[in-house]
Amino acid sequence: MSTESANESLSAARNLTMLVDFYELTMANGFLENGLGEVRTCFDLFFRKVPDDGGYAILAGLEQAIDYLKALRFTEADIWYLREKRIFSERFLQYLADFRFACDVWAIPEGTPIFPHEPLLTVCGPAMQAQFIETMLLLTINHQSLIATKANRIVRAAAGRPVMEFGSRRAQGADGALYGARAAYIAGAAGTACAICDREFDVPALGTMAHSWVQMFPTELEAFRAYAKIYPDACTLLVDTYHVLKSGVPNAIKVFQELKAEGYVPQGIRIDSGDIAYLSKKARIMLDEAGLTEVRIIASNSLDEYLIRDLLVQGAQIDSFGVGERLVTSRSEPVFGGVYKLAACGSAEAPDALVPKIKLSENASKITNPGHKAVWRLFDNESGMAIADVITLADEVIDDTKPYVIFDPEFTYKRKTLTDFTARKLQVQIFKNGECVYECPPIKEIRGYCAEQLELIWDEVKRFENPHAYYVDLSEPLWKLKREMLDRYFAE
Repeated sequence: MSTESANESLSAARNLTMLVDFYELTMANGFLENGLGEVRTCFDLFFRKVPDDGGYAILAGLEQAIDYLKALRFTEADIWYLREKRIFSERFLQYLADFRFACDVWAIPEGTPIFPHEPLLTVCGPAMQAQFIETMLLLTINHQSLIATKANRIVRAAAGRPVMEFGSRRAQGADGALYGARAAYIAGAAGTACAICDREFDVPALGTMAHSWVQMFPTELEAFRAYAKIYPDACTLLVDTYHVLKSGVPNAIKVFQELKAEGYVPQGIRIDSGDIAYLSKKARIMLDEAGLTEVRIIASNSLDEYLIRDLLVQGAQIDSFGVGERLVTSRSEPVFGGVYKLAACGSAEAPDALVPKIKLSENASKITNPGHKAVWRLFDNESGMAIADVITLADEVIDDTKPYVIFDPEFTYKRKTLTDFTARKLQVQIFKNGECVYECPPIKEIRGYCAEQLELIWDEVKRFENPHAYYVDLSEPLWKLKREMLDRYFAE
């Protein structure tokens, strides 16, 4: 099934237009009643902190956000529900009945490494609409970006060994399983145990057997032989139902030797409990001594990036990993923390004249960057590696043929002049006047793009502990605008 057909089949079953925080509706009604409903606004979706104190995150979920925006419509049942609340004007309810999405949307493509405070999505359009879509945009981008970020950490810890996503049964609901598996694949997982994700998104479905299969037969050996008879070309056996070294591996060896005698190539064993480092090393010796050097060893059982790294440091003989709950729930830090903030707006008197807006806070990290903006990535021409990201005003162009000065947003006295670099704008336009002008790439293309882009980020930024801070700086015009607005507000 094509990605487009998959998305259509998923969205046809339900209308998520009303998946909003209730204040989105009360504000929209209030905007209309105060003559602000059609005033042009500009909102930024961004995040403030990388999960797990990491050095980078990965953007995912854009395709589902696009599907949501394409399908926006209010049903008769929606209008009836809102009318029964007796707090919304009939004019507002009629607006919803005739609703047509009319915003411009820009976004950083899925699979891109991303960093705090830079606009991941920018939405410009009528206040009622741009405000209304906040909840679902955040839900979609926050969830998949969280899982993609966690999955990539785990994939990197595996040091080239395949990682399979095994977490559906522990995910937070059906969508958590389906879209979590999708995000994990984008970030580098080899496949998923989630069959529907294979059907809908072409993410390879992988799996072996459960302990119940082994328990259903009189003996472990009979269970293995029965499985091998049905799947002789794809025989991977779970060896820890009873005892890995006393029965599991010896019985697997017998069955594998029988398969080889019939001309088949046995695939592997899976260890799901116990001291996996010790058991895998012993199992490897047993398999090799039996002439089964081609048989792979798969490890599962509540793994994450730190446990995988420790196993490999201990010399564990593992060829691939199955990772479940700690990946699909990002158990160590299960919130991405993206926010959606107003950056500019018009007025009732001049609805299309975007005036920069800023949100202040006693917490400096929560002070927003004002104005309609863009984000650029700067690459060193000699090494090809990413130097920094720069947030600019939307109409700025970074001329990489000339020296360029960037400003550290936290220490504005720190300036750096760049030469011999290439500048690339990260955001692309997704919607124009409510019409989608972007074609989502196939998921395998997104996955490949993600891997390519991560290669352009220094390893020091990608390490697990105390990663090097990747700079997200401000252009001089944006820095001056922010400084002027802060000075003006504090003067008052």
